[in-house]
Amino acid sequence: MNKRLFVLGIALLLVLAACNGEDESLEQEETPEENDIEEQEEVEEEVEDEYVDPEFTFPLTGEEAEQEFDRRTLAVQVNNHPAARPQTGLIHADIVYEFLAEGNITRLLALYHSHIPEKVGPVRSARSYYIESAKNHGAIYVYHGAANFIEEDLRAGWVTNLNGAYYDNDQFLFKRANHRSAPHDSYVMLENAYEVATRNNITVEQEHDSLNFMSLLDVEEIDGETAEQVEISYSSNTRVSYQFDEAEDGYLRYSDGEQSVDLDTNEPVVLDNVLIYETDHRVIDDVGRRDIDIESGGNGYLLQQGTIKEIEWQTVNDIMVPTIDGEEVELVPGQTWINIIPSSPGLLEAVTYE
Repeated sequence: MNKRLFVLGIALLLVLAACNGEDESLEQEETPEENDIEEQEEVEEEVEDEYVDPEFTFPLTGEEAEQEFDRRTLAVQVNNHPAARPQTGLIHADIVYEFLAEGNITRLLALYHSHIPEKVGPVRSARSYYIESAKNHGAIYVYHGAANFIEEDLRAGWVTNLNGAYYDNDQFLFKRANHRSAPHDSYVMLENAYEVATRNNITVEQEHDSLNFMSLLDVEEIDGETAEQVEISYSSNTRVSYQFDEAEDGYLRYSDGEQSVDLDTNEPVVLDNVLIYETDHRVIDDVGRRDIDIESGGNGYLLQQGTIKEIEWQTVNDIMVPTIDGEEVELVPGQTWINIIPSSPGLLEAVTYE
């Protein structure tokens, strides 16, 4: 009898132990999510604690650099006529300014500092507001040809420059491409520009003031109205559009529906910041040349991480920068494209997004 009670007692203990085990397993099944959340928070805290701003960054991109580079920025006047697309080298530009030239065609001023590609182009002729933008960045302005009155001012020292008209197809600084017709066939061998500049007693070093960039940790905190598809209408037949691509973590660019890619590699232009500034444009001659105000400030938009913000632009140290309530807005480290549009019709009519 006592033996039977003992056996029953053991069985009861085993049953209770099994029940307790099931309860514990149920509790364990209910806690992974909580554990994952706690672990994620711990990882984020560790990342924040361990994150250190890089010692050196490139001044026009805010991205980490191995050392401080004191080379001058190279500003290349790039052709954007439909016959000149796709271009070469735009994927490596730190900043690109896009202005109207004559008529409804835009041209591009591409700034290179963090990376100097072998070749950029097609290269096109000078205009005053591109020259001023290059000068404001302390850059060596690279172009191919200019109207006589502009060339006279350039030769008189308006901005340090290299004119492809004086090196036309010399096979060292400029080359003509056989797959395109003039004036859409001139390319600058940009990696040779510093050597040619030195031969011409042009200073190839400069101190740089960095643009205003956020830390990588702050990128995750960007807010704003959703803008994954954005279109800018320069005219009824000249349109620029941007599409946010999560896989690329940036905006893909299109000209008149044609994606902006590199001619040689087919790599897409991917942008971390897109700025749209409206300002006064004025036609100044029978040819249709323009005077564009790049000094007085105005309204604009900033696209980052699939969002859009209303901003104002101001000139700070002669450079057009985005501001909100008078304070400079931080840019995402990476490449920036700046679209300058006429104040008439202006942002409200020329820009659409969703």
